Amino acid sequence: MAETKKIMVCVPNSLLEEVDYIVKLEKRNRSEFIREAMKAYLRERKKMEMRETMKIGYKDMATLNLVYAEMGIDIDLCCLKKYEDELAAECE
Repeated sequence: MAETKKIMVCVPNSLLEEVDYIVKLEKRNRSEFIREAMKAYLRERKKMEMRETMKIGYKDMATLNLVYAEMGIDIDLCCLKKYEDELAAECE
């Protein structure tokens, strides 16, 4: 394990009782529990930050995506019209 530092943390008795219950159940100690809880919090925070970044990116790209989608529809309609005209000409 990397270099460690001792810290002092104040928590309400009810929270400590819950932690102690889980620690005893899982046959671990408070330090392990707190380390894992801190890691889990940091992982979740990174996920939330990434989601926010992606949300902003999708919003920023919305206008451009709409332009491309409309261009695609125009091209598809043009191709469909050409195809229908060719079919109509063959039927005559």
